[in-house]
Amino acid sequence: MNGRQIIMIAALSGALAVGLGAFGAHGLQEILASTGREETFETAVKYHFYHTLALALIGLIQLVRPKWKSLQFSVWNMIGGIVIFPGSLYILSLTGITWWGAVTPLGGVFFILGWLGLFYAALRNDQIVVD
Repeated sequence: MNGRQIIMIAALSGALAVGLGAFGAHGLQEILASTGREETFETAVKYHFYHTLALALIGLIQLVRPKWKSLQFSVWNMIGGIVIFPGSLYILSLTGITWWGAVTPLGGVFFILGWLGLFYAALRNDQIVVD
């Protein structure tokens, strides 16, 4: 996946995060109140945003340093984390099905691997300055 594609995925993810955050704050108030999961939904939106921004950053790095192939590991883990971590919290918040909470840590593992992948890419490729 090239930098442009990564940024496009981050842009769509960001738009989705904004939409879900706004919808959660306005259109889902009753559902979230009935499940008692307002804070859980808010946590999902926050982590969705944080890691969408990280994904956009990785896309920018990939544009500047297209030979940093090791960034692909980080990209796929961030995407997996975005789908699983906030995704499971969104479902938990809206349905009240508590076993979705057991899925959430798997998304956290993906996020950790994504950040460690970014560290590795920087370690392995010692030049960050644009040519």
